[in-house]
Amino acid sequence: MGSLSAVSHGDGIEVVLRKDRWLAILGLGAVVLLSWLYLWHSAAGMDHAGMAMEGMPRATDATALLLTFVMWTVMMAGMMLPSAAPAILMYGTLVRKNGAVGKVLPGVWVFAAGYLLMWTLFSIAATLLQAGLEYAALLTPEMATASAGRGAAALIAAGVYQLTPFKEACLGKCRNPLQFFMTRWRNGAGGAFRMGLEHGAWCVGCCWALMLLLFVAGVMNLIWVALIAAFVFVEKVFPGARMLTRASSAALILAGLFLLTRI
Repeated sequence: MGSLSAVSHGDGIEVVLRKDRWLAILGLGAVVLLSWLYLWHSAAGMDHAGMAMEGMPRATDATALLLTFVMWTVMMAGMMLPSAAPAILMYGTLVRKNGAVGKVLPGVWVFAAGYLLMWTLFSIAATLLQAGLEYAALLTPEMATASAGRGAAALIAAGVYQLTPFKEACLGKCRNPLQFFMTRWRNGAGGAFRMGLEHGAWCVGCCWALMLLLFVAGVMNLIWVALIAAFVFVEKVFPGARMLTRASSAALILAGLFLLTRI
């Protein structure tokens, strides 16, 4: 009878933990969906003649700077959470397996919060960069670089970065969440948050140059936002990443050289 009770108790734990997995998936999906709805709503205020967006003032005062920061933060969440889902769900799997044997680990949200904080720090840097470019009158009303030469340089630099050992190292960490947890595991809520922060740092190292290409296409050009997000997802999740990375490098460098010929 005691054995039957133990089995029943174990089954009950497994059901609860399985629900936690679905809650994590639904939570990630909801954050990504809300992020894209916010971006779509913001972009909908853009005048078709190319004027700046309503509700998204240029980053020239405190209010505008705050709105620009919010825009970048939401954009990074919408772009990066899908590609981070394998690591976040892998951490959730570890939580479930430890919970089944009576060992409680910090919730998935602690790890995810650390990850998002790192991209929030990147958003601060991107906001300040945008403010500086606007102050120097180096951006168009669509928040794209006003100089074909600078745009070409950004494309070529991003293409070259795709081939660097640092990019490869960062991409390797992002593509192998199980190995990351096996080598970088830390206990407690602080440890889970720090792991999320560290995994986010590897992702920033992997993708920062691609994100800055938004200044070439237009920060709120949602087609390019979606294309870059899709590329990052494929590069980090699907097999054949090295070939894809090299192909993207060649494409970016060629695009930059082509842009130089049109100056």
